[in-house]
Amino acid sequence: MDQCTAMTLISPPAHLADLLANAEPAHVLCELGEGHEGDHAQMLWDDDTNDLAAWARWNERRVRLVPRPWCPENASSGEEEVCGLFAGHPSGHSWEVTDPTREALCHALAMKHPDLFPECTGPEDRAG
Repeated sequence: MDQCTAMTLISPPAHLADLLANAEPAHVLCELGEGHEGDHAQMLWDDDTNDLAAWARWNERRVRLVPRPWCPENASSGEEEVCGLFAGHPSGHSWEVTDPTREALCHALAMKHPDLFPECTGPEDRAG
């Protein structure tokens, strides 16, 4: 599934802006799969000490910063991949979500430099 394309502009809370020298508004992009239910979400920073991450969660009415534990799921494929989303997230796991912009860039680079980007080429690219 493709990644959700929702984005919003957030400003740091006043108590953080006072602590940070360059605390300016920034955009956040939803990391969940397209068509998900509920709030959009982007991870802002990881708290390794407590196995949590700070997430920006937003909808049409508000933006919140919330701590959430990591999703406990691993990929069932041969390589163990841990889900990079929060526990209880509403869409597919992170390994099931494809960023269409990243895929398009990867494909374009592979067309020009297939030897440098073999992971981005498919059978249709090698046939021609």
